[in-house]
Amino acid sequence: MTDRIRVAVVAGGRSSEHEISVESAKSVIEALDPQRYEIETIEIDREGRWALNSGLKELERPVAETLPVPTETPPETLGRVDVVLPILHGPFGEDGTVQGLLELANVPYVGAGVTASALCMDKDLFKSVCRDKGIPVTRSLTLRNGDRPENPFGYPVFVKPARLGSSVGITKVERPEQLDDAVVLARRHDEKVLVEEFVDGVEVECGVLGNREPIASIPGEIEAHGFGGVDWYDYSAKYDEGGMDLIIPPRISDEAIERVQQVSVDAFIASDCEGMARVDCFVAPDGEVLVNELNTIPGFTATSVYAKLFEASGISYPELLDRLIELALERHERRSKLEF
Repeated sequence: MTDRIRVAVVAGGRSSEHEISVESAKSVIEALDPQRYEIETIEIDREGRWALNSGLKELERPVAETLPVPTETPPETLGRVDVVLPILHGPFGEDGTVQGLLELANVPYVGAGVTASALCMDKDLFKSVCRDKGIPVTRSLTLRNGDRPENPFGYPVFVKPARLGSSVGITKVERPEQLDDAVVLARRHDEKVLVEEFVDGVEVECGVLGNREPIASIPGEIEAHGFGGVDWYDYSAKYDEGGMDLIIPPRISDEAIERVQQVSVDAFIASDCEGMARVDCFVAPDGEVLVNELNTIPGFTATSVYAKLFEASGISYPELLDRLIELALERHERRSKLEF
């Protein structure tokens, strides 16, 4: 088969979201049309070694073939593909590190660039940018190394690492005596910690797709009932079968739905994103919409929230992948005309 687009799917990674990344990548590979795409797989194991054409097996042991970070020339595999699909979650993949490698290799890649990836991974900085652009966000207090735990918002309150995902290291703190332990847990994962206000509202997520003219999906309401013994959208609710229900459209007013879509696109543009993102919001009882965070590489199985939202919006999972690859190639071609 000739004239197929050569795609490298990168998965795994060093973060706590390794398994989720691998499952997302398997779904992506299965959905890519073999008549249109020639696919290579690259899996990054938990120690940071890069395995070529691993078949996306769980890399619990050292691998024979490794891919080093480039010094003067790009890695051979990356140099011979047309586009890279980095299906990585969390630090060392979603935070601008791999995106920087791909920029050095001059290879088109799906999703946000270096700046947007790093910005959106840091919930503290992301909220600062949104506030500067007039986008309403949930209130939070940032604790850096050496700062004493404090909470100006009352209880309950959420304590979380500033630069992690999938609800890892997060505690819903109900009483003052729980605050110190929650901060200790969060600091196991990050030196910067957020103490974030509790919003008594509807949790709604919205997909965004595009480069210069992004579009928003129909939003979906998250109804969490995970098995971790908590009443919020924790790791169990996100990834255990039956841990949550996605209600599309959400049980909010039409005006609130439109507002969620608008602030999601606004946050996407304000943070300099391209390609894709999932924006997580709260809708308060009075209809106010608050952005909580933006995920530049959301979970990407066919049953993940991002894919389901666009399926409900009329874009199937295979078509969604096609569009993302086209957007990556378009951005690379556009930027290639810049003078540096």
